Amino acid sequence: MAEESDLEKTEEASPKRLEKAREEGDVPRSRELATVTVLLAAGFSMLMMGADLAEALKLSMSSGLTLERAYAYDPMILLMKISDNIYNLLIAFSPLALILFVVAIASPALIGGWVFSEKALAPKFSKLNPINGLSNMFSKNSLAELIKSIGKAILVSVVSYVVIVNDMESILSLSLMPLTQSIAEVNDLLLYSFLAIVSVLVFIAAIDVPFQLYQYAEKLKMTKEEVKRESKESDGNPEIKSRIRQQQREMSRRRMMSEIPNADVVITNPTHYAVAIQYKEGGMKAPVVVAKGADAVALKIREIADEHKILIVESPKLARAIYAHTELEHEIPEALYTAVAEILAYVFQMRIFKKDGGHQPEVPITLPVPDELDPHSLLPLPSVDDVSNEPGAFA
Repeated sequence: MAEESDLEKTEEASPKRLEKAREEGDVPRSRELATVTVLLAAGFSMLMMGADLAEALKLSMSSGLTLERAYAYDPMILLMKISDNIYNLLIAFSPLALILFVVAIASPALIGGWVFSEKALAPKFSKLNPINGLSNMFSKNSLAELIKSIGKAILVSVVSYVVIVNDMESILSLSLMPLTQSIAEVNDLLLYSFLAIVSVLVFIAAIDVPFQLYQYAEKLKMTKEEVKRESKESDGNPEIKSRIRQQQREMSRRRMMSEIPNADVVITNPTHYAVAIQYKEGGMKAPVVVAKGADAVALKIREIADEHKILIVESPKLARAIYAHTELEHEIPEALYTAVAEILAYVFQMRIFKKDGGHQPEVPITLPVPDELDPHSLLPLPSVDDVSNEPGAFA
């Protein structure tokens, strides 16, 4: 079976691609959802404020149909009355208009959120290309929108026809009813028709929203090559990153090597491990590891120690324990305090011996190093947290 072509968009859009599309004003939108939201807000508002609005219309109509004798002699009075009527209607309907305005602005945020993009407002001359316009007219999106519009028109028409047919007797009998009763009947017919049509639009919106989200995700899908290219742009070239990490390791190693002349002693395995220890009495709570390494790095540590006359002590178990459980520039675990104290005591005695002579101190051989801290021990190795430094001075 042939391998999948890299030109096929099979990969989900990355966060970077989604963010870029959003910056360009390209977010999922559903006009059906916005329409049904505004209609529901209008219906609820009319239910709450319908009586007040009807009363305002009644007063405006009554005032408009009342003509006094003075109006015939002074047209300005008539114009003022018309202005007052318009003003009163605007005041009465302003809450409804404000609610619909807010809902119309807020409804797009239901999917996609609010987006303000300067790039979307910038002129695009490609949109003036008639060939592109024709291709857009016959695209899959245009076909889907056409089918959706036809389906919506058919559903609304069918529902409207059913509502009219079911209430035909009531509609025909309106002229025979008293005015108050006919108005109440008309209100019921309008409410029933409104609910029926809005229910259809809610159904359409429930289908359109997932479709728009799916269509948006499909549009932003990426090819395998685009994913690789974006990964390189975001994370950098793997070869360059590898060289950077290598340079960082070399810089860290050089910095570590520069600290070896300040060490008091280097404890070795004797060949596989080497750790350089520094302790300043009164200035440190416990000895600190200033350098450590294995194999070639351990050999380099021993060479620098020899060059700077730093005492080297062989203690395989202690060297392995410090190497495994102490990071650079960190204090040794409390469990190793006693063993390291014996080593440092030997170092200080050797300094006195070299300076003043006398009895040469013996190298400590048997040191109290817990087996559980030795990586070569048969016992299971505990976590670093179990052997971490505890508060307290080094003794």
